[in-house]
Amino acid sequence: MDWIYFLDIFGTVVFSISGVLTAMNKKFDLVGSLIIGFVTAIGGGTIRDILIGRFPVGWLNDRNYLYAILAGYIISYVFKARIIGLKRSMFLFDTVGIGLFTTIGIQTAINFGMNIEVCLIMGVISAVFGGIIRDVLTNEIPLIFRKEIYASACLLGGLVYIILETISPVRDVNIIVSILCVSAIRFFSVRQGWTLRWDRD
Repeated sequence: MDWIYFLDIFGTVVFSISGVLTAMNKKFDLVGSLIIGFVTAIGGGTIRDILIGRFPVGWLNDRNYLYAILAGYIISYVFKARIIGLKRSMFLFDTVGIGLFTTIGIQTAINFGMNIEVCLIMGVISAVFGGIIRDVLTNEIPLIFRKEIYASACLLGGLVYIILETISPVRDVNIIVSILCVSAIRFFSVRQGWTLRWDRD
């Protein structure tokens, strides 16, 4: 197990927390909150694996992902007030998480022999579709459809990763750079209020 794996598990915990907190704010019961945390954490990766024909899907072969989701669920209920107070930190964790899941999604698709365009799409799906499922199930407009730069940050960061993979043999560095790229685009777009919205008078 390498550092990418541990980051993946950590990202799963963070995404689980995100889903559970959303469900709690919507007054879901204990089971409902667990379901939302589950689909938020592994929804994107599951859809990616189904689309590229990876069976069984990744989390079915590794119980640590289930433990990570359960950990996020418990943490959400036990430390809810403290987590809400760490909203800025959670945003940073989520931002790094989508960068990581983007690169993992791309690399998984590459390993299955997909073409570059499909690999890029799979990276975006891995990163954002768990959140889309969460928002749909909790009756929210998915973040990807709002004016914030979200999926496009994954798209650009994923493109950076694909380019680096063609010119650099050091995969760990390629992953770090692409994660930083996604994180920087997402962070500064929120901080500076950048959007892709085009309003015509």
